[in-house]
Amino acid sequence: MLTPDPPVPAGPEQRARWAARFAAEARAERPDLVMLCLLIGAVADGSFDEAGMDEAQMELDRLAGRLPYRPGGPREWAEAVRRLLGEAEGFGGAEADYRDLRSSLLHEVLRRRRGLPILLSVVWTEVARRAGAPVHGVALPGHFVVGFGPADAPARQVLVDPFAGGRLLTGADAELLVLETTGTAPDPADPSVYAPARPLEVVVRILNNVRAWAAARPEQSATALWALELSLLLPSRPANLRYEYAQLLVARGEFMAGAEELEVYADVVEAVDEELAERVRGQARSARARLN
Repeated sequence: MLTPDPPVPAGPEQRARWAARFAAEARAERPDLVMLCLLIGAVADGSFDEAGMDEAQMELDRLAGRLPYRPGGPREWAEAVRRLLGEAEGFGGAEADYRDLRSSLLHEVLRRRRGLPILLSVVWTEVARRAGAPVHGVALPGHFVVGFGPADAPARQVLVDPFAGGRLLTGADAELLVLETTGTAPDPADPSVYAPARPLEVVVRILNNVRAWAAARPEQSATALWALELSLLLPSRPANLRYEYAQLLVARGEFMAGAEELEVYADVVEAVDEELAERVRGQARSARARLN
């Protein structure tokens, strides 16, 4: 099966504008997950603009308006959303969606009704939330799902898998899902496994998926670049992301920019590992030498 061409990313000026908005939203007191996802889409897809963002928000509102008014408890909410999104609207996923970058872009998921588990879960939670449901995303290892019910009482939650059209999951189903995707079963006694995912945790996971997609496709280094740039704008991120970013710049032939980023990373790690810092500075010198 042929893999579709990914969208053409925004140009430098557009990207800088969207990135500034992304950084501001990520640092807000209560980050808006939908807006952050749409801003990722705007960086990834140069044809996606402010009007497209408005249309995406209106589509989420439209879908929420089709849900029944207060259908009942968590299970009734889960069934109502499954009937709407999984059956009537046809949202879901398949193995081929993992090979398509559009599956990680919210506006494309809304358009195509296809996506990765985490983006489908964003649709599920946002539509249900707008309709008044007690709902939250659950970042199971290897597979994102949605929980209906009180966030502080995992035993009373009803879990659903939007990737499977909203299939309701028993505790054993959830454990098997994690086992199939990671090779390790979760500890059912660990409440953190089913804890609500915070917006920035979701965004990190989405950007990690994009980076993984690009890493398997060396010709898509521009995609890896913008995903790293956005990741570096988040208020909390691993220090080695900057090193990864620097290496990518050098690999793309942007030797001066890569050398500068390597030196920034060396300054960060020097306090804990002087030997590593010196090696990284040597890499920066080598990168600059390639300009001659």
